[in-house]
Amino acid sequence: MPSTTAKKHSTSRAYWTGFADGTPFLLVVAPFAMLFGVLATEAGLNVLETLSFSAVVFAGAAQFTALQLMQENAPTAIVLASALAVNLRVAMYSASLTPWIGAAPLWQRALAAYFTVDQSYACSIVQFEKEPQMTVPQRMAYFSGVLSPIVPLWYICTVLGALVGTQIPDNWALDFALPITFLALVAPMLRTAAHVIAALVAIVVSLLSAGVPYSLGLIIAGTIGMMAGAQAEVWLERKRSGP
Repeated sequence: MPSTTAKKHSTSRAYWTGFADGTPFLLVVAPFAMLFGVLATEAGLNVLETLSFSAVVFAGAAQFTALQLMQENAPTAIVLASALAVNLRVAMYSASLTPWIGAAPLWQRALAAYFTVDQSYACSIVQFEKEPQMTVPQRMAYFSGVLSPIVPLWYICTVLGALVGTQIPDNWALDFALPITFLALVAPMLRTAAHVIAALVAIVVSLLSAGVPYSLGLIIAGTIGMMAGAQAEVWLERKRSGP
């Protein structure tokens, strides 16, 4: 049986592996958070309200969706429904992570639920599948390590963006951060034909439904994309099984 010192060393190594894997995301997290801070102040929120928005929601895509709809004076029900719809993917992330970290203590699972975002999920699920022999404490350490460089910078840059506000020049093009972040996360995860079909269908539908009010076209595209991916998975499984 491994000694306590060996276990601690292994957990520490898992944490720093996660830290190293999460660090490259700082290149997009910083401008992404600053952009949210800028747009939030332009929408009329003060610095404290902007930081509270990030702290309570802690979901960049949902925050931008809600903020945009608020600026368009969309009904509150539409704002809430759209933000929740954008974040439905996190429910799938949670279901996917449960077999790996579901045995962790309740307080650790509660923190993991709050901090489950695209970056922490994408890194963790790849690592856990690559090294299934990791213990639950090691998995939680890795998960925490991924978040350690990201979370403080998200809050700091949100405040910086709110403080600087409209003083940031337009030619900085901070809005590049959102699509770049999702491309970096999604591309490595398109590992099956069903994944690719779901992504392509969602892209096509999102372009066709771009004129739908209150950005609801994205919700439509996501729903149809998931349906297409699920149907493709069924069809491919039947083809593999034979007649």
